[in-house]
Amino acid sequence: MEFHFLTQLAQTSSAIIRFHFHFRSHRLPASLIQSIPKAWRDHPAFGLQSGDLAGLEAFLAQEEANHTVLPPIGCRFKALEHTPPESVQVVILGQDPYHGAGQAHGLAFSVLPGVALPPSLRNILKEWRDDLGHPMPSHGCLEKWSQSGVLLFNSVLTVREGKAQSHAGKGWEAVVGAVLRVVVAQTSPVLFLLWGNPARKLAEPVLKAPHGAIACAHPSPLSAYRGFLGSKPFSRANAWRAERNFPPIDWRLD
Repeated sequence: MEFHFLTQLAQTSSAIIRFHFHFRSHRLPASLIQSIPKAWRDHPAFGLQSGDLAGLEAFLAQEEANHTVLPPIGCRFKALEHTPPESVQVVILGQDPYHGAGQAHGLAFSVLPGVALPPSLRNILKEWRDDLGHPMPSHGCLEKWSQSGVLLFNSVLTVREGKAQSHAGKGWEAVVGAVLRVVVAQTSPVLFLLWGNPARKLAEPVLKAPHGAIACAHPSPLSAYRGFLGSKPFSRANAWRAERNFPPIDWRLD
């Protein structure tokens, strides 16, 4: 009887251990702040803790449960992965991600090759062509810019599919503000291209010397003709850098 009892006890303990391991291996994903690349979140200027984003996390959980949220979870910090703090030379700051299916992929204004150009991106590339004299590219993927030191970021990092600005004012602005603080903590001058009022509202309070900014209208068809088209942001960015004896950004795409 004693041997049988000990055998049963051992089997029960083994089952508990297996259950405990199974439970631990299927935990919920890491907190939102842990998804931010380490070089950014651990920087002294970042200044946010996990608890600061509880409201945003709760909102996103509710949105994910009831709607399609763009871009996909794994893409939301792609810009920070492509361009670590010490590599940032120019920041392009926009509004919120594209809200059409298959468009947003984590780099502001960019779409993957093969995806039709959204209207804002078409205006950006028209201005890029007219400003720098390049022919229109064969795609709308701006990854090459991000690899050249251009942080392609938005004021809000998610959106409900089909509903522009649906995630504005829900907490992303605190995250973006923290990222901007890290950028301005760099000693090497960084130029901010602020496209639209949300970008200006977030960036201007944290901007300080030796950094600079060029602000204009958002490239959306609703506002592009009120100051984006004809603003020559790409050549002006390189002129700003040349004045400080820095090499130009390579804006080529093909």
